[in-house]
Amino acid sequence: MKPAAFEYHAPESVADVVALLAEHGDDAKVLAGGQSLVPLLAMRLTRFPHIVDLNRVSDLQGIERQNGSVTIRAMTRQSVAEHDAVVAASAPLVAAALPKIGHFQIRNRGTVGGSIAHADPASELPAVALALDAELEVASRSGSRRVPAAEFFEGTWTTTLEAEELLTAVHFPVWEGSCAFVVDEIARRSGDFALTGVAVAVAVGTGGAVERSAIGLVGMGPTPVRASDAEAALNGSTPDAQDLAEVGRLAVSACDPSDDVHASAEYRIHVGAHLVQRALDRALGEARGG
Repeated sequence: MKPAAFEYHAPESVADVVALLAEHGDDAKVLAGGQSLVPLLAMRLTRFPHIVDLNRVSDLQGIERQNGSVTIRAMTRQSVAEHDAVVAASAPLVAAALPKIGHFQIRNRGTVGGSIAHADPASELPAVALALDAELEVASRSGSRRVPAAEFFEGTWTTTLEAEELLTAVHFPVWEGSCAFVVDEIARRSGDFALTGVAVAVAVGTGGAVERSAIGLVGMGPTPVRASDAEAALNGSTPDAQDLAEVGRLAVSACDPSDDVHASAEYRIHVGAHLVQRALDRALGEARGG
């Protein structure tokens, strides 16, 4: 099939992009990597009178570390971030998640900002952003603002972005000390969306006790999920295998995953708890030095 007719815009600056969004409002849609939007347009599952292509806006590309955070600009290709030394050293949870996104052809075009703004609960980067307390930088004609990831995701494919706003960058805090980061998931085939998954970060202190933890869940509800109760139970403890099993069960206890042709909600709850336990066990082993 072919998409419905639209007017194509190719701005070269953020100012031009937000001007177009302010002018056309809900009639405009930005095109980043196009890995989700183009198929939807082609199958006429959605249509917009105006498409605003971001690929010529150089200010939306790049990675840098400063002031205790790693900034990944929205149009940075996932494959670029995947192989970036700054991301590997300073945002290891992001680096661990990126290879699990689709196939390398997808990551060659897909963008970090596009994945997060698309807000698919089965995607890895939204869960990572939520777990790490990332801040999302948003621009409009009236200026820019930062939105905590915890306030960004409203539902499946929906965020708090207004029609005239553009996600321009994601700021991931850098964890210091004895830390480890693990992303684990279950999918029907390599490259498929995860049936369920987890992104885990832990920091340990003297004696191996957990000083800090973060647990983000993939595919366990209409949005990415932060397992805050499980984190609270884990922090300050020196857990054994039985404790980690209980943390895993606690992490998914309030989740409301869907039933579909690929997996039942019961399956996702059962496997999700096991993935949390497994990821935490591995992360704690690495943070404690093996």
